Parts: sequence; structure tokens; C-alpha cells
Amino acid sequence: MRSRDINVWRNLDWWIVALYTVLVFAGWVSIYAASYNFDDVSIVDMASRSGKQLMWITLAFGLGAMIMMIDARSFETLAPLMYFVMLGVLLLTIFIAPDVKGSRSWLVLGPVSIQPAEFGKFVCALMLGYLFNTYNFILTKPKNFIKAVLIVLIPFGLIVMQRETGSALVYLSFVLVFYREGMSGLVMIAGLCAILFFVIGVKYGNEIVGITELGPAVVLQMILLVLIGMVYFFVKNRAAARNMLIGMAAMLGIAFLIDKWIPLDFVYVGLFMCGAAVVYLVLLYLQLRYAKYLIVGGFSIAFMIFLFSVDYAFNDVLEPHQQIRIKVALGMEDDPRGAGYNVNQAKIAIGSGGLTGKGLLNGTQTKLKYVPEQDTDFIFCTIGEEEGFVGSVFVLILFLILIMRLIHLAERQRSIFARVYGYCVVSVFAMHVLINVGMVIGLCPVIGIPLPFFSYGGSGLWSFSILLFIFLRLDASRMESY
Repeated sequence: MRSRDINVWRNLDWWIVALYTVLVFAGWVSIYAASYNFDDVSIVDMASRSGKQLMWITLAFGLGAMIMMIDARSFETLAPLMYFVMLGVLLLTIFIAPDVKGSRSWLVLGPVSIQPAEFGKFVCALMLGYLFNTYNFILTKPKNFIKAVLIVLIPFGLIVMQRETGSALVYLSFVLVFYREGMSGLVMIAGLCAILFFVIGVKYGNEIVGITELGPAVVLQMILLVLIGMVYFFVKNRAAARNMLIGMAAMLGIAFLIDKWIPLDFVYVGLFMCGAAVVYLVLLYLQLRYAKYLIVGGFSIAFMIFLFSVDYAFNDVLEPHQQIRIKVALGMEDDPRGAGYNVNQAKIAIGSGGLTGKGLLNGTQTKLKYVPEQDTDFIFCTIGEEEGFVGSVFVLILFLILIMRLIHLAERQRSIFARVYGYCVVSVFAMHVLINVGMVIGLCPVIGIPLPFFSYGGSGLWSFSILLFIFLRLDASRMESY
């Protein structure tokens, strides 16, 4: 047993540990800078946020050491139990958690508050690894694919019911794991198209040209172009793709000519063209008996249904504060004193930092508290103001190195369980960094996603640490047969 413990520490990837340490302590200093207000408070003062964060950091290192001493096989063995316990806690949280800024996602345990959704990420990742490692599991089988999707969607739905949309969206990053394990690239393309169609449908849905709603009309033409691309690259029938493109151009030309004398609603024109494309694909299937034509036709129908559900989803499903944040992010509304205040002030703070920044503890926007949540979700603006463009890029490079190193570790795993879990870790970190930084600089709506190791809070730091150190423990034992 002693020799195994020695091997674990010897096989530990110390590069990741070094990156983790640098990021954690850089985050600690940033929290001190964000909460410092010209008084002479020590960085280790337990009455300050930096002092409390130091306590969370110390405990996080202790958690990491404890995880390294656990038998690696235990994580796979206990994954189903941990998953169902996690679902129970998430469900219970909906009913007993207090309302905090409109969400019910925090459990109060005496002087400590924890967010179960954060800890659910590594549990969900373990369960995915467990499922993918079961005997004769092939993701492309419909039954197996549905199981994998449900493992992600059930906690996603429970967290949405807690009105914690930001944390829930992180669970969707596991689609990258599905892609690595054999899921068709069409699903990834469909997801990207859905995002694009949603943005265009919302942004231009109320703009009228003649008697045509611009948003749906443009999206329908984009759907046709996507179908032509799928026929060309996925079905690999260049003649059919060429025929569809010629037909699309001809029908649009005829519609524009008619519109000069009789006003046409180009939404109906687009629907007719999409319908004609589906009929053409069905006829090709009946002629050639090649199922991919039906798959492409199915995508067309799904896209059209999605398009005409965008308005309902935006106006009736999303909360008013979520709607206004999306509108501000898309440039549909300018609300510098309301929903756009945080982002506007963050941009001012980052821009004022210039190339090299104002220096540690010298950020005026930060010190005067112009940016709300500046030591949690908007911590990156403190880095931008005080360390400038150079410091911001350096932090992003550290995260990039961490993610690339994690991909390298995931690829060298000898078990499917460890590899899948490793890519789950990569997905979570990449999603958090991209969304948080995009949110702060105005490229994404404000959805409350913390920056790993930088944002203040014990739940976030511990969940990221547990997520990472479990993978380090699996990697340290990759040569063992288990």
C-alpha cells in the first residue's frame, strides 16, 4: 500500500499542479485588489474577502491531497451512487433554498453557503465516464445516446428550475465529450446553427421590410444553405447539391420579380422553398434508398420548428432580466444604467488599463466600486484595469496552457472512464473561461458564470479543485489495471 502511495505522488502531473497553484494565488491577489478600498487591511485579514478566500484555498489544497490518497477505482465504483445523491440534493435545493437575487440555488449550512450545482459538475462527469466505460457501449447506438443525454439533461433541468441558468448552461459543454467519443459532427453543426438562428431570429424578428419579417426570412434562406452544404459534404452528392442551389436561386429570382407587382411575404416564400427541398430529398431517398437523405430532411424540419419557437422561448420562457441582458448583448437596446451597467463599467475598467495597467491596487474603477460583482463574476475587469492588456493576455495564456495540458493527459489515458472524465474537465474549464471573459467584454450576455480559481467563493474554488484533482488521481494511476 505504501509503495502505491509513493507511485501516486511520483506519477502526479506536477505541471498541472504548478499551473493550478499559480492560477489560485493569482486569483487570491486579484480578489484582494478587487476588494481593497484604500484602507490598510492585510491580504490575510480574515475579516476581508481575501482572507476568507485564503482559508478556502488552504482547504482546497487539503482536499486535493485527500483525493490523491483515495483509491482511483473508487471514483468509478461510486459514480452511480454519487450521481443519484446529487440529483436528490439538486431537487431538494429547489424547495428549501432561500431566494438569493432571484435564484434558489444556495443551501445555507450554518455560517457557510454552498451551491450544489457547482459540485454536480464533477459528479455528472464521473457518471458519464461510468456509462461510457460499460461493456459494449457505443455512443452512436440510439439507446446509448439517449442515456448519455439524459445524464446531462436531468441535472440541467433541475438547475434551471432553481433559476440558475448560467450554471445549467455549463452542463451543455459536455457535448464536446460526446463529439470526442464518436457523436456525429452534424449534432455539433446543428447546435451552432441553432445558436445562430436564435440570435438572428431575436435580433431581427421585429424588423419589417415591406410585409416581410426580416429575421425569419433570413433564417429560412440560411437553413436552405445549410441543407445544400449537408448534401454536398455529408451525403456527398454534388449533383443534388448543385440542383438545390440552382433551384433556390431560381425561386428567389422569380419571387423578387413577382414582388415588384404583387407584394410577397418572403417568410412564406422561404417556407415553400424549404418544403420543396424536403420533398426533393425524400424523392432522392425513394430513388436511391440512402438514409442520409432522410436525415438531412429531418434536420430541415427540426430547424424550421426551432425557428418558429424562438419567439415563444424568448418572450414566454426566459425571465424579463434574461431577455434584457440578451437584448443588450445583441445591441438591440442600450441600457447603461440598468442591465447594461455592469458590462459598460467593466469595459471602461478594462479599457482604462491600457497596455500595462495602472498597477496593483491602483485601479480607480475597481477601488471606487463602479463595477458590481467585481470580485466574483467580473473579476477579469480588475485584472484588465490593474495589469492591463499584458496581464490579461498572460492570464488567458495560463488557462490555454492548462486546457491544452489537460487534453494531452486525457488522450494518454488507458481507460475509457478516465479519458471521458478528462474531457469533461476540459469542457467545463473551457466553457467557464470563454463565457466569463466574453461576458465581461460584452460578447456574451451576463449569465453569472465565475472565472475558475479567480472569482471569490468557496463553492466555486472547491468544485474546480475537486474536478481537477480527481482527474490528476486517475492520471497518476493510468498504468494500473483497474
